[in-house]
Amino acid sequence: MKLFESIKNNIPNAVTCLNLLCGSLAVIVAFSPFDTMIWNLQGYQWAFVLIALAAVADFCDGLVARLLHAVSPLGAELDSLSDCVSFGLAPALILYNVMTAAGCDTWVCYMTLMIPIFGALRLARFNVDTNQTTTFTGLPIPANAIFWIGFIHFYVSHHSTSQWIVLALIIVMSLLMVCNLRMFSLKIHGFGIKESYRQYILLFVSILFIVLTGVTGLACIIIFYVLMSIIFKEKEA
Repeated sequence: MKLFESIKNNIPNAVTCLNLLCGSLAVIVAFSPFDTMIWNLQGYQWAFVLIALAAVADFCDGLVARLLHAVSPLGAELDSLSDCVSFGLAPALILYNVMTAAGCDTWVCYMTLMIPIFGALRLARFNVDTNQTTTFTGLPIPANAIFWIGFIHFYVSHHSTSQWIVLALIIVMSLLMVCNLRMFSLKIHGFGIKESYRQYILLFVSILFIVLTGVTGLACIIIFYVLMSIIFKEKEA
């Protein structure tokens, strides 16, 4: 019976480890950003896919934990460590390598490491803050990763993008993760318009961005999410 209980309690942790595995693989392929790999996808594109798979695992581990009633402090800490790699370090190293390949100044390329550093600060604060349930303080690190996937796709497609613009975005997005801005949860709480109108608006606009701009639209979605959080915060004040 104890063996069964132990296995059951560690199933969510195994799913979380899949998140970490995908993030680690994304880090590896990030160092070959323009090499053609399986299915004719380049390294940076495979890194995007692996981060997306990490996000699926990140969603599923919590779901599995609730279904099995196996929520534990260990699982929460493991989840944060995995998220720091998959949604902090991995997108930072993709950006680092594509900027290096584009001939950007070395010190500017190293500034991409602000992303995992501030992501770790964001995760640490989340772990000790019991108020972040239906709202978040600062931009969640998975949303930060979504932004960088969209922007890096744009950056690779538009080689004329100034390194100073990229540097400014690195600083702004990093600070957004640790700022005190209250941001609404992306989860839909009930199907009523009144309870989840912000989530429905974001969902509609997200579909529109993806249809119109493809992968680049992911960055637009996160910018819109931040602006919505600012606007609705002002209305509620």
